[in-house]
Amino acid sequence: MAELVAADDLLDGFLADNNARAWQPGQVDCCMVLADWAMWLGHEDPAAHLRGAYDSDDGFRQIVAVHQGAVPLVASCVAKIGGKPITAPQRGTIGVIGSPINIHRQFGAIHDGTAWLVRMHGGFGRMTARTLAAWKI
Repeated sequence: MAELVAADDLLDGFLADNNARAWQPGQVDCCMVLADWAMWLGHEDPAAHLRGAYDSDDGFRQIVAVHQGAVPLVASCVAKIGGKPITAPQRGTIGVIGSPINIHRQFGAIHDGTAWLVRMHGGFGRMTARTLAAWKI
């Protein structure tokens, strides 16, 4: 039981810390937050090559288009830290949710144990959308 409490504290602490940061594409956005969560857990930055590579929502959309969607983009980062694909999201799982056909309606998300949380301009918000891919990191 102590391990579950510690994991809950980790996620809660991360969410509070990240919520205090201002939205900044390329630093604090719905996909960079996944790399931030990985670093919070002790991994090296899996998105170092993307950090600061764009500074607008349009710049982010261009990177997603080059990778043909958020799933391949996030998957390439997750592979760098040995993340494993999973089918049943759990608390702390990262994923991509949204439209399977519109790459500009795909969002990086962290599962809180009940629902997906997406980092938006004003902080984390719950989002109900199709799970396109999920990983344990």
